Amino acid sequence: MHVFVTGGTGHIGSYIIPELIAAGHEVTGLARSDASADAVFALGAKVRRGDITDLEALKAAASEADGVIHVAHRQDLLPTGGLDAVAAAELQIMLAYGEALAGTGKPLVVSASIGSPGWEKLGRPATEEDPALPGGDAHKGTLRVRNDVELAVIGLAERGVRSSIIRIPPIAHSTTDAGFLQVLIGLAKEKGVIGYPGDGANVWPAVHARDLATLFRLALEKSPAGKTWHGVEGDSIPFREIAEAIGRHMGVPAVPIPVDVLMLPGFFGFLANLVTLDLPASNAITRETLGWEPTHPGLLQDLDNGHYFPAPNNVIA
Repeated sequence: MHVFVTGGTGHIGSYIIPELIAAGHEVTGLARSDASADAVFALGAKVRRGDITDLEALKAAASEADGVIHVAHRQDLLPTGGLDAVAAAELQIMLAYGEALAGTGKPLVVSASIGSPGWEKLGRPATEEDPALPGGDAHKGTLRVRNDVELAVIGLAERGVRSSIIRIPPIAHSTTDAGFLQVLIGLAKEKGVIGYPGDGANVWPAVHARDLATLFRLALEKSPAGKTWHGVEGDSIPFREIAEAIGRHMGVPAVPIPVDVLMLPGFFGFLANLVTLDLPASNAITRETLGWEPTHPGLLQDLDNGHYFPAPNNVIA
């Protein structure tokens, strides 16, 4: 299969491209700069110059390919428009793919996020069958627009696109991770302590980036139209245990922070609203239907591997 991939030089995309090639697929990666083009080529893929702001170019690339994996986002909009603008731009991209792929039966696999507004009322781990909630007055702002993106992708199944969503947890870990965990580690280094909200019993799912890449490939190859999959490695982890593991390796205390204090400026900053989230999620349907079996180290084991804590901070009590 000839696969068009966006975001191929990002953390997840840089694992997806080699995964696809190893499985015998031909890959073309979108690259907006010389550096990105070099990176895509180094991963073994063909290069298509352009960026996701050019909807006509995206439609052309999708039309020429046998399938599309989309993991890029308009991060350039964050400073001026915030996450709302990023999600709104993403919606337009999904509509463009719909125009290009309608009636073809080609696969379109798109990344989304674990944690839909309203899930906190489920009283159980979210499953793949729990839909993103519709937009409207009940769910204004960023989460509403993000859910509209997910609903738009799933809706393309009715237009003859083999579309699917992979919901990704806040933590995708690996030896090349530069995301949320690194931010937490940086804060712990800066403050000499790592905090967790309240009793830290709120849980977070995680996944190894290599296992996630395998899931994207399986969805491309096997997913029926209009399905949602959960890219979580297993049981969700109490945030307290994540904080304690980081603290243990850095030699700093992990301490409870009252939620009202945690929200004050200067402690977690822009992460304050994130670290309080409770995000239990199941992967049972994904594993049974697609045959996905995570094989790489889980989050706590990966933290113990040491690559997140280069000497002299890699101190295990």
